[in-house]
Amino acid sequence: MLFTKLFLCLCFTNLKLFPLTKAQNSPDDILKAHNEIRAEVGVSPLVWNETLAAYAQDYAEKRKGDCGMEYSTGAYGENLASGDGSMNIADAVKFWAEEKSDYDHASNKCISGGTDCFHYTQVVSRLSTSVGCAKTMCVNGWDYVICTYFPPGNIDGQRPY
Repeated sequence: MLFTKLFLCLCFTNLKLFPLTKAQNSPDDILKAHNEIRAEVGVSPLVWNETLAAYAQDYAEKRKGDCGMEYSTGAYGENLASGDGSMNIADAVKFWAEEKSDYDHASNKCISGGTDCFHYTQVVSRLSTSVGCAKTMCVNGWDYVICTYFPPGNIDGQRPY
């Protein structure tokens, strides 16, 4: 099946969309955030992958100069976020999960008609078994978060769960 590269980028344009803390960037916290969301739909938990985390960190460092919400176009599934300098990765995961309200499982489409639920469907994709995430501070003072998933989710014609 054709892997879609239709991933949305998520920019936190409002400085405080939800309460942010400096904690929750550890692999355990990130996995907990992912796996609580996955458990809600009966999907197996993800495991932490250092190779994916290194890939994510390398890409985050490349985006440090512009905090650009552009995907790496690599072999992994990806979710991106940017926020005001106090964002943590676990909160970004929870924010991606809020897209659940735009996902219609029966039709396997975003209710909005676009790709506004693709962060959520990547988080809960049964195809993905491992994740690695990274965060860096951009030169503009904003945080840049990337989570990479393997195997990638969001495969055309396949439901995430």
